[in-house]
Amino acid sequence: MAGRAWFPELLEGDLVALRRHAPDNIAAFRRWYADPEVARLARYQETPMRVDEIERFFHVRALGEDSLTMAIHERATDRLVGSCSFSQVDGDNGSVMFHITIGEKDVWGRGYGTEATRLMLHHAFETLGLHRVALTVFEFNERAIRAYLRCGFVVEGRAREAIWRDGRWWDEVGMSILATEWQARRRRSGPDAPISTGTIAAP
Repeated sequence: MAGRAWFPELLEGDLVALRRHAPDNIAAFRRWYADPEVARLARYQETPMRVDEIERFFHVRALGEDSLTMAIHERATDRLVGSCSFSQVDGDNGSVMFHITIGEKDVWGRGYGTEATRLMLHHAFETLGLHRVALTVFEFNERAIRAYLRCGFVVEGRAREAIWRDGRWWDEVGMSILATEWQARRRRSGPDAPISTGTIAAP
């Protein structure tokens, strides 16, 4: 990854535009991560995050330099609807962990998360030259799992009964996609096929 653009200027698709977080975005984080429905999908603990936890998380993850975190904006309105990031960067082995939260529940199921994920994968493999992008997802988050499968992730393992939710145990599912798998999917779509039908710009 040496010499490559870590933070892109803009990742833009049909539905969403990804840009770096601004300090004012903390207000949305406070609302999202205090919501029990969002916390259920994004957090190991059953309770939502406290205000101090949210603020620390925002400053370290969203504004920090150790992870590549992008704000997800609805392209048509520029409304902030979520956040996605690469963390646990292993430059020697070309791998990262991927995270995404669509915090505005009224846009759940509209494909915003799928498109944001594809834009981030394009940046990972085509710009940064990474080898592997991995993630974990709770077994009960079926909508997210379907989206990850559509993007080319494959299930590579499970932490059995790792999460207690809704009065029962659930697995935590590990998924990943390799650069060769991403490139094969791109070849099947045609060499000139866009990620959605949008554009990607980087400095």
